[in-house]
Amino acid sequence: MPVTSTTREAVSDAFTRREAAGRALAEDSERIARACRAMATRFHRGGKLIVFGNGGAGTDASHIAVEFMHPVIVGKRALPAMALSNDAATVAAVGARDGLAEVFAHQVRHWAGPDDMALGVSPDGWCANVLRGLEAAHERGLFTMALLGGDGGAVARSPAVDHALVASSGDPAVVKEIHVTMYHVLWELVHVFHARTRPDAAR
Repeated sequence: MPVTSTTREAVSDAFTRREAAGRALAEDSERIARACRAMATRFHRGGKLIVFGNGGAGTDASHIAVEFMHPVIVGKRALPAMALSNDAATVAAVGARDGLAEVFAHQVRHWAGPDDMALGVSPDGWCANVLRGLEAAHERGLFTMALLGGDGGAVARSPAVDHALVASSGDPAVVKEIHVTMYHVLWELVHVFHARTRPDAAR
Protein backbone atom coordinates (compact mmCIF):
# COMPACT_ATOMS: atom_id res chain seq x y z
CA MET A 1 0.00 0.00 0.00
CA PRO A 2 1.60 3.28 -1.10
CA VAL A 3 2.21 6.07 1.40
CA THR A 4 0.03 9.07 0.65
CA SER A 5 1.32 12.62 0.45
CA THR A 6 -0.73 13.47 3.56
CA THR A 7 1.03 10.72 5.51
CA ARG A 8 4.44 11.86 4.31
CA GLU A 9 3.62 15.42 5.40
CA ALA A 10 2.51 14.17 8.83
CA VAL A 11 5.74 12.24 9.31
CA SER A 12 7.82 15.21 8.16
CA ASP A 13 5.94 17.55 10.50
CA ALA A 14 6.45 15.18 13.45
CA PHE A 15 10.23 15.21 12.94
CA THR A 16 10.35 18.95 12.28
CA ARG A 17 8.61 19.72 15.58
CA ARG A 18 11.13 17.61 17.47
CA GLU A 19 14.11 19.01 15.59
CA ALA A 20 13.11 22.63 16.23
CA ALA A 21 12.71 22.12 20.00
CA GLY A 22 15.93 20.14 20.28
CA ARG A 23 17.92 22.62 18.21
CA ALA A 24 16.67 25.56 20.28
CA LEU A 25 17.89 23.89 23.47
CA ALA A 26 21.20 22.89 21.89
CA GLU A 27 21.82 26.54 21.04
CA ASP A 28 21.90 27.16 24.79
CA SER A 29 25.14 25.17 24.96
CA GLU A 30 27.03 27.68 27.10
CA ARG A 31 24.40 27.57 29.85
CA ILE A 32 24.34 23.76 29.70
CA ALA A 33 28.13 23.57 29.96
CA ARG A 34 28.19 25.95 32.94
CA ALA A 35 25.53 23.90 34.70
CA CYS A 36 27.42 20.64 34.14
CA ARG A 37 30.67 22.15 35.38
CA ALA A 38 28.93 23.41 38.53
CA MET A 39 27.44 19.95 39.09
CA ALA A 40 30.83 18.25 38.68
CA THR A 41 32.35 20.63 41.21
CA ARG A 42 29.66 19.82 43.75
CA PHE A 43 30.02 16.09 43.22
CA HIS A 44 33.75 16.53 43.98
CA ARG A 45 32.81 18.22 47.26
CA GLY A 46 30.77 15.18 48.22
CA GLY A 47 27.42 16.59 47.16
CA LYS A 48 24.54 14.55 45.82
CA LEU A 49 21.89 15.18 43.18
CA ILE A 50 18.28 15.38 44.40
CA VAL A 51 15.69 15.05 41.62
CA PHE A 52 11.91 15.40 41.68
CA GLY A 53 8.83 15.71 39.48
CA ASN A 54 5.19 14.62 39.20
CA GLY A 55 3.64 11.79 37.21
CA GLY A 56 5.64 11.15 34.05
CA ALA A 57 8.18 13.71 35.23
CA GLY A 58 8.49 11.62 38.39
CA THR A 59 9.57 8.66 36.28
CA ASP A 60 12.10 10.99 34.61
CA ALA A 61 13.39 11.88 38.08
CA SER A 62 13.87 8.19 38.82
CA HIS A 63 15.60 7.66 35.49
CA ILE A 64 17.98 10.56 36.12
CA ALA A 65 18.85 9.29 39.60
CA VAL A 66 19.62 5.77 38.41
CA GLU A 67 21.70 7.09 35.48
CA PHE A 68 24.00 8.81 37.98
CA MET A 69 23.91 6.10 40.66
CA HIS A 70 24.34 3.11 38.35
CA PRO A 71 25.74 4.17 34.96
CA VAL A 72 24.90 1.84 32.11
CA ILE A 73 28.31 2.51 30.53
CA VAL A 74 30.90 0.24 32.09
CA GLY A 75 33.75 2.12 33.72
CA LYS A 76 31.85 5.33 34.38
CA ARG A 77 31.90 6.52 37.97
CA ALA A 78 28.73 6.21 40.06
CA LEU A 79 27.69 9.59 41.46
CA PRO A 80 25.23 9.94 44.37
CA ALA A 81 21.68 10.80 43.35
CA MET A 82 18.16 10.26 44.67
CA ALA A 83 14.63 10.78 43.34
CA LEU A 84 12.20 12.17 45.91
CA SER A 85 9.15 10.93 44.06
CA ASN A 86 10.27 7.32 44.63
CA ASP A 87 9.19 7.37 48.28
CA ALA A 88 5.43 6.98 47.90
CA ALA A 89 4.83 6.71 51.65
CA THR A 90 6.56 10.02 52.41
CA VAL A 91 4.90 11.77 49.46
CA ALA A 92 1.48 10.57 50.63
CA ALA A 93 2.10 11.46 54.27
CA VAL A 94 3.35 14.98 53.55
CA GLY A 95 0.61 15.53 50.99
CA ALA A 96 -2.11 14.47 53.44
CA ARG A 97 -0.83 16.67 56.27
CA ASP A 98 0.73 19.69 54.57
CA GLY A 99 -0.66 19.59 51.03
CA LEU A 100 0.80 18.38 47.75
CA ALA A 101 2.66 21.64 47.20
CA GLU A 102 5.02 20.70 50.05
CA VAL A 103 5.85 17.08 49.16
CA PHE A 104 9.27 17.88 47.65
CA ALA A 105 10.16 20.94 49.73
CA HIS A 106 9.67 18.96 52.95
CA GLN A 107 12.06 16.23 51.79
CA VAL A 108 14.64 18.71 50.50
CA ARG A 109 14.74 20.41 53.90
CA HIS A 110 15.46 17.10 55.62
CA TRP A 111 17.73 15.39 53.07
CA ALA A 112 19.78 18.19 51.54
CA GLY A 113 23.13 19.66 52.49
CA PRO A 114 24.63 22.89 51.10
CA ASP A 115 26.93 21.05 48.65
CA ASP A 116 24.00 19.20 47.07
CA MET A 117 22.14 19.91 43.83
CA ALA A 118 18.41 19.99 43.16
CA LEU A 119 16.91 19.23 39.76
CA GLY A 120 13.17 19.75 39.25
CA VAL A 121 11.37 18.36 36.21
CA SER A 122 8.14 20.01 35.03
CA PRO A 123 6.70 19.52 31.53
CA ASP A 124 5.06 22.96 31.50
CA GLY A 125 6.93 24.86 34.23
CA TRP A 126 3.83 25.40 36.34
CA CYS A 127 4.13 22.56 38.89
CA ALA A 128 3.70 24.23 42.28
CA ASN A 129 5.42 21.49 44.25
CA VAL A 130 8.42 21.41 41.90
CA LEU A 131 8.78 25.17 42.33
CA ARG A 132 8.47 24.88 46.12
CA GLY A 133 11.10 22.12 46.14
CA LEU A 134 13.51 24.32 44.19
CA GLU A 135 12.79 27.29 46.45
CA ALA A 136 13.53 25.17 49.53
CA ALA A 137 16.75 23.98 47.89
CA HIS A 138 17.79 27.55 47.06
CA GLU A 139 17.15 28.61 50.66
CA ARG A 140 19.56 25.89 51.83
CA GLY A 141 22.28 26.96 49.40
CA LEU A 142 21.91 24.15 46.86
CA PHE A 143 22.70 24.54 43.18
CA THR A 144 19.29 24.47 41.47
CA MET A 145 18.28 23.39 37.98
CA ALA A 146 15.01 22.73 36.17
CA LEU A 147 14.06 20.78 33.05
CA LEU A 148 10.96 22.51 31.69
CA GLY A 149 8.64 22.69 28.71
CA GLY A 150 6.41 25.25 27.04
CA ASP A 151 7.67 28.74 27.83
CA GLY A 152 9.19 27.59 31.13
CA GLY A 153 6.28 28.85 33.24
CA ALA A 154 6.67 30.12 36.80
CA VAL A 155 9.62 27.82 37.47
CA ALA A 156 11.79 29.40 34.75
CA ARG A 157 10.99 32.87 36.07
CA SER A 158 11.83 32.06 39.68
CA PRO A 159 14.99 33.60 41.17
CA ALA A 160 15.39 30.32 43.08
CA VAL A 161 16.41 28.51 39.87
CA ASP A 162 20.07 28.86 38.85
CA HIS A 163 19.66 27.18 35.46
CA ALA A 164 16.36 26.64 33.62
CA LEU A 165 16.64 24.40 30.55
CA VAL A 166 13.47 24.67 28.48
CA ALA A 167 12.18 22.38 25.74
CA SER A 168 10.23 25.06 23.88
CA SER A 169 7.19 23.10 22.77
CA GLY A 170 3.57 22.84 23.78
CA ASP A 171 3.47 19.17 22.77
CA PRO A 172 3.95 17.00 25.90
CA ALA A 173 5.40 14.14 23.84
CA VAL A 174 8.05 16.40 22.30
CA VAL A 175 8.89 17.90 25.70
CA LYS A 176 9.29 14.41 27.18
CA GLU A 177 11.60 13.31 24.37
CA ILE A 178 13.75 16.44 24.59
CA HIS A 179 13.99 16.02 28.36
CA VAL A 180 15.25 12.46 28.01
CA THR A 181 17.92 13.63 25.58
CA MET A 182 18.76 16.57 27.83
CA TYR A 183 19.38 14.58 30.96
CA HIS A 184 21.50 12.09 29.04
CA VAL A 185 23.57 15.05 27.81
CA LEU A 186 23.80 16.39 31.39
CA TRP A 187 25.03 13.01 32.61
CA GLU A 188 27.61 12.75 29.84
CA LEU A 189 29.00 16.28 30.29
CA VAL A 190 29.05 16.07 34.09
CA HIS A 191 31.36 13.07 33.71
CA VAL A 192 33.57 15.02 31.29
CA PHE A 193 33.94 17.91 33.74
CA HIS A 194 34.24 15.54 36.71
CA ALA A 195 37.25 13.83 35.10
CA ARG A 196 38.87 17.15 34.20
CA THR A 197 38.44 18.74 37.62
CA ARG A 198 39.16 15.82 39.96
CA PRO A 199 41.94 16.53 42.44
CA ASP A 200 44.40 14.11 40.79
CA ALA A 201 43.62 15.18 37.21
CA ALA A 202 46.86 17.12 36.85
CA ARG A 203 49.04 14.19 37.92
